[in-house]
Amino acid sequence: LGISATMAGLAGGIFFIGYLFLQVPGGKIAVHGSGKKFIGWSLVAWAVISVLTGLVTSQYQLLVLRFLLGVAEGGMLPVVLTMISNWFPDVERGRANAIVIMFVPIAGIITAPLSGWIITALDWRWLFIIEGLMSIVVLVLWAFTVYDRPQEARWISEAEKNYLVKTLAAEQQAIAGKEVKNASLSAVLSDKTMWQLIALNFFYQTGIYGYTLWLPTILKELTHTSIGQVGVLAILPYIGAIAGMFLFSSLSDRTGKRKLFVSLPLIGFALCMFLSVALKEHTWLAYAALVGCGFFLQSAAGVFWTIPARLFSAEMAGGARGVINALGNLGGFCGPYAVGVLITLYSKDAGVYCLAVSLASLLALLLPAKCDAGAEPNPTVNPHKRAA
Repeated sequence: LGISATMAGLAGGIFFIGYLFLQVPGGKIAVHGSGKKFIGWSLVAWAVISVLTGLVTSQYQLLVLRFLLGVAEGGMLPVVLTMISNWFPDVERGRANAIVIMFVPIAGIITAPLSGWIITALDWRWLFIIEGLMSIVVLVLWAFTVYDRPQEARWISEAEKNYLVKTLAAEQQAIAGKEVKNASLSAVLSDKTMWQLIALNFFYQTGIYGYTLWLPTILKELTHTSIGQVGVLAILPYIGAIAGMFLFSSLSDRTGKRKLFVSLPLIGFALCMFLSVALKEHTWLAYAALVGCGFFLQSAAGVFWTIPARLFSAEMAGGARGVINALGNLGGFCGPYAVGVLITLYSKDAGVYCLAVSLASLLALLLPAKCDAGAEPNPTVNPHKRAA
């Protein structure tokens, strides 16, 4: 379409304005209704909009469809995180969150070279059309394999169901005896910690999406290689992300230290992002630093999303996740757009520094001590052994 870097950043960022609309409704539906059905209909909308994106003829049509795609995808994360909390005890939840979120970089490993090949062999329009059609396959798998709660699942034993139901109920009883928020959503929004989580997530998403959406451009400028080769080079940062998420979530589950294992990956990301610019004259050292960015950046996600369940009751946690994700994801708009503007006005270095500064700012918003309140070292729990 011949769009500028600024317009490309706007197209990447406007998605997150639409992303706001179904965050809180999605979280509430997952608590009081069926998250499975919500995501099923979201996948249908996602497929249609993605195919239509491959047929656009102007940049304004692209902006509208990117906005609508954000609406369609908006409630998915709070719904999935709430469904995880319906299935996994607290001592396993960090790893469970990480495994689910881990499939974002796994998808990147698969789609980075595949997307490069499709664009080279066909064109970018076919990339969106094929992407939309593939979501129908995901919809079929989702419909026949996923259940909202353990009580509904047909593929686990009665002993396992009983273990999960009793363990999760006991956790909620324990929460009820602590100073945990169990009020209206407006009361939750008046809580200082809630706004710290929102601000933290804002800067976090600025870094994640600024880095992710501009990584191919940064790699191409750094290495002066073809689109296909850039797709291959983009694989290693995603492999690093998988390793980082599993490592930090496992350590957090074992120690109960949520705050620490959110902060450490962010410090690592800021350092690696700085090194990727400082070493730009040494191509492969700078590339290694970008791989390090991948290792650290996503690593905080699984741990971060265990925190709402420590602060809010089960009835409120779904809506709280929606609010945190909705307002925090405004950073997903600001990150790509700000980097696009800086690349247009100055250079790619300015855009990269923007990401480093956003993550450095995030470190000032350290989580409060009560996020770790009552957390003690926990041995790994095996539901199968416990159920037996």
